[in-house]
Amino acid sequence: MMLGIIDRFEEDYCIIEFDGHTRDILRNLVESTAKAGDVVEWDGSKWVTNQQMTHKRSKEIQTLMNDVWED
Repeated sequence: MMLGIIDRFEEDYCIIEFDGHTRDILRNLVESTAKAGDVVEWDGSKWVTNQQMTHKRSKEIQTLMNDVWED
């Protein structure tokens, strides 16, 4: 399974990070509801959001942020 994280959108491209490197992917190859920060996977024809992994990643980031801001 090929996974990436959406970094941002620029004009007709979606910038997706794979193992620390970014690639410019045509926006029409990415699910229309996908947004920056989503974990996406290739389904054979399009990059689609992996809801479970996106949720897990969001929780991990929130935990890290809480640890940084704890007194």
